[in-house]
Amino acid sequence: MKPEIITPTSECAPEFALRLSPTPRGARLARLLAVQQLRDWGVAGPAAEAAELVVAELANNAVLHGRVPGRDFELRMERTGDRLHVALSDARGERRPAPVPHPDEGGYGLLLVAALATTWGVKARTVGKTVWATVPLAPAGPQ
Repeated sequence: MKPEIITPTSECAPEFALRLSPTPRGARLARLLAVQQLRDWGVAGPAAEAAELVVAELANNAVLHGRVPGRDFELRMERTGDRLHVALSDARGERRPAPVPHPDEGGYGLLLVAALATTWGVKARTVGKTVWATVPLAPAGPQ
C-alpha cells in the first residue's frame, strides 16, 4: 500500500498528515517522513531529535498495539509557534497505552515520550484512539 500524504500548500504550512500500513515498514516510514517534514519546517538540533523519537515511539506502538488488519494508522503533526503537536491514530480503541512503572525488557516507549514531551495523552475516537504528544521546539529556559 502506498502512503496517503496530505501535501501542504507550501513548505511553511503548519500541518502534515499521512496514513500508513500498520507494519514495521509503515512505522519506519512515518519516522522518516516526519524527519523530512521537520527539516522542511527548519526544525533542527535537539528539538528535531526529540520530535523524531516521539514519532518513532508512537508509530511503533500503533503498529504493535493498535493494529487491525486492513486498517491504516495515521500520523498527524501540527506546528504552532514553539510547539509541535504529534498525533498517531489507530483502529484499536480498547487497547489504551499506559506507561509501565518498572519496565523489564520493553515498555520504555511511553516513559521516553513523557520525558521528551511537555504533555501527552490518549483521546477516544469513534473507531480506535489517538495518542498525542506536544513537543517543545524552542530550547528550555534556564532552570
